[in-house]
Amino acid sequence: MAVKVYKPTSAGRRGMTGHTFEEITKSKPERSLTQALRKTGGRNNKGRISVRHRGGGHKRRYRIIDFKRDKFDSTATVLAIEYDPNRSARIALVQYEDGEKRYIIAPIGLNVGDTIGNGANAELRPGNALPIKDIPVGMQIHNIELQPGRGGQIARSAGVSAQLLAKEGEYAQVRLPSGEVRLIHERCMATLGQVGNTDHGNIKLGKAGRRRWLGWRPSVRGTAMDPASHPHGGGEGRSGIGMPGPKTPWGQPALGKRTRRNKRTDKFIVRRRGKRR
Repeated sequence: MAVKVYKPTSAGRRGMTGHTFEEITKSKPERSLTQALRKTGGRNNKGRISVRHRGGGHKRRYRIIDFKRDKFDSTATVLAIEYDPNRSARIALVQYEDGEKRYIIAPIGLNVGDTIGNGANAELRPGNALPIKDIPVGMQIHNIELQPGRGGQIARSAGVSAQLLAKEGEYAQVRLPSGEVRLIHERCMATLGQVGNTDHGNIKLGKAGRRRWLGWRPSVRGTAMDPASHPHGGGEGRSGIGMPGPKTPWGQPALGKRTRRNKRTDKFIVRRRGKRR
């Protein structure tokens, strides 16, 4: 999981970095565990853009990931570590004793030939999934469920992990990658270890075209527009935004404005995440 640097043979190559993919052991995915992934170009069912700056990009197939880890009391062998174009983390192809194959998020330290397990009887090793009530306090975990049986929703991207801080009654305190401390039910499943591909954040794309390969179209600054197109637009020459705080193209406050509205789950948040610097 190292980062390779390219020789500056062109302006686009200067400063560009990439993955070495030394941990990848299989180039083509397991066909039975993939499905078609249709492009939307950021449009909804009415053909209108609902997500800006999307479009193009290389064709992909979706890899079906086992986020639930619900095949209990059965061990599996790691067959391969693969690249997944749909996420920043690497994925591991595992085969259970009955011959069934599944994909899981690949944590640090999981290698081909290793054995993993699910459930309360699994060992305390990276890649094994256990209920939170059976995980010792202080361990690093990822792929954490918010509701029992729903599947992991938290800490699934490259290099992240959460930490189990304490247990009290039916709930445990978990410190999330953002710094937020949240109460999670003890019957929720979590996977031990830290997600692999820790160098993902150190990659520099180097040129605009590489961004287009990933399916991202150009983004125009609001200050470069006219007043009718954006609240930041207008003015003579290079001028500021001309207002107390930055706004979205539709005039709503941006950059720092709290948007959380789910009061139903406020009681599960012990400590809010800190401000981003």
